[in-house]
Amino acid sequence: MPELPEVETAVRALREPLIGRTIAGAVFPNPPRRMTNMSPDQMAVRIAGQRIQQIARRAKYLLFQLTPDTLVVHLKMTGHLYVLPPEIANPFDRWLRVKFPLDNGQELRFSDSRRFGRVYLCREAADVLPDLGPEPLEEAFTLEVFQERLKRHSGVIKSLLLNQAFIAGVGNIYADEALHIARLHPLRTADSLTDVEIAALYAGIRQALNDGIRYEGASVNWYRKPDGTRGESQDHLRVYRERNNLNKPCPVCGSAIAKIRVGQRGTHFCPICQSR
Repeated sequence: MPELPEVETAVRALREPLIGRTIAGAVFPNPPRRMTNMSPDQMAVRIAGQRIQQIARRAKYLLFQLTPDTLVVHLKMTGHLYVLPPEIANPFDRWLRVKFPLDNGQELRFSDSRRFGRVYLCREAADVLPDLGPEPLEEAFTLEVFQERLKRHSGVIKSLLLNQAFIAGVGNIYADEALHIARLHPLRTADSLTDVEIAALYAGIRQALNDGIRYEGASVNWYRKPDGTRGESQDHLRVYRERNNLNKPCPVCGSAIAKIRVGQRGTHFCPICQSR
């Protein structure tokens, strides 16, 4: 599933072709099932004539601020957003779920092979968003805030990092990366961390996410940037390994990377650098 860096990359790429454009409607090639919070006809009528004022991100959600509504998109596992003229075909059109015609003749398209993605139209994003923790890259998310939130928990640290109500936007890839930067074993518990280790984890989270944004996301599975090209983060990952390929050693000590399951999620770490 695309995580904070991948969604942030998509947000930044979509601003230039979309901000200032007016949406003419919504076209669903097939019934949307549970993808939307209203019927296709209702969405098409309600969104028509609304102007895209801003595009932002909250956790793993894309927020299109319209006039007066908000279009909320969650890519889930295989969602992909892209902008093209209607006459231009794209390989992702094979799984096209909805397209939004624009006033300049182009289209915002949403493709989703697995059909887990969500497209909601609402007055305020808070109307549909779940309970979400603080944004880890915002200035308000200080070390003191992180320490205070950790005090409320005693569970396994890897699972806690994946809890979107604890911290927003971190997923499996960047949780593994942050723990490696902090030299913490993924099975350590939150209440076992020293102040020094908490500070290291705080810095590790922010470094892993900033690196992911700098390299425009990790194209380890379905994720592609809106222009269809791959991100480069997968070429710079420390411990996370694609398709169970553990042959690439730890970049710090040269040891073999280990893989275990934590909370039903594949988890990669270095047994030497991240000794339990």
